[in-house]
Amino acid sequence: MANLPEAAIDLSDLPDPVRTDAASVASALGVDPDRGLSSDAAARRLAAIGSNELRSTERNPLWRRILAQFTDPLIVLLLAAVAISLVAWIIEGAEGLPIDAIVIFAIILLNAALGLIQEARAEKAVAALAVMTRAQSTVLRDGELVTVPSAELVPGDILVLAEGDQVGADGRLFRANALRIAEASLTGESSAVEKHPTTIERSESIPLGDRTDMVYKGTAVNRGTGRAIVTSTGMSTEMGAIATMLDETAEEPTPLQNEVNHLGRMLARIVIVIAIVVMVTIALIEGISTPAEFVQVLLLGVSLAVAAVPEGLPAVLSVVLALGVQRMAKRNAVVKNLSSVETLGSASVICTDRPARSRRTR
Repeated sequence: MANLPEAAIDLSDLPDPVRTDAASVASALGVDPDRGLSSDAAARRLAAIGSNELRSTERNPLWRRILAQFTDPLIVLLLAAVAISLVAWIIEGAEGLPIDAIVIFAIILLNAALGLIQEARAEKAVAALAVMTRAQSTVLRDGELVTVPSAELVPGDILVLAEGDQVGADGRLFRANALRIAEASLTGESSAVEKHPTTIERSESIPLGDRTDMVYKGTAVNRGTGRAIVTSTGMSTEMGAIATMLDETAEEPTPLQNEVNHLGRMLARIVIVIAIVVMVTIALIEGISTPAEFVQVLLLGVSLAVAAVPEGLPAVLSVVLALGVQRMAKRNAVVKNLSSVETLGSASVICTDRPARSRRTR
């Protein structure tokens, strides 16, 4: 069967490949399973459909990443302390330098710099890993086996699978020899699934793990060989559906972030109460008869409020988390956010269906 004209290909009308025999799927995609697509046809489809890659989230601009470093309640409390210190310095005559405000603001900037530097390092590491682990796929084109980047796979490509290969796209099997594929990344099932090209004839909905005539992007060939017709690429794959759900899932703060936020709010309330109690007590005992005396009492309350704020706490937390990131980096673990280190430390139970391998001592 020769390749059909491109105008005859309509992916929106593609029948459900799970319940459709492989010959009909090949016909709908305009491909000869024995020769594969021509290089020209593959190039045209790639240009029309796009690369076989999952959509990455847009990187936040630099100004948003900088502002994100100042959103914690504790940092906001420190910024308020800086503002109050500056106001008090101005009221007192603006003599000398506002040392308190300068020191607190320097600590805030140091904390923000640590966070930005770590995020930049992690992004570079992730980008380097992406380049190093760029997947390759073996396909049949123009009647010959060729190896192409998995990002260049298109619907209609004949995917040639062998033991150890990573499946580059979703596809309908039409040939299999003792083929078993590990689909834990999609279904969570640790055991490899036996695959065969026999069409599944069931009227009810077929769970993903029971679609034995299909192969899916992101899974790995555990044993055997096979060939499949690529039916979906990029965000149209099952892995793309998972990526879409992850994009729509709101990011939740880590336990440490929750504790720091709670501490910041609690300190803010305590500081305000202390300042008010001190000022009211002095006013009742000493009495306030002039504006100058009122300013003196106000400055005293403000000074107590600033003194009660733990200026060094955010910097200490950032330094400790940065040390944790460095220790994990030595163990080949890439951490994108400082707070993610604490998330791993909060794990108290690890569930697995495989016995842990005992460590041998040398």
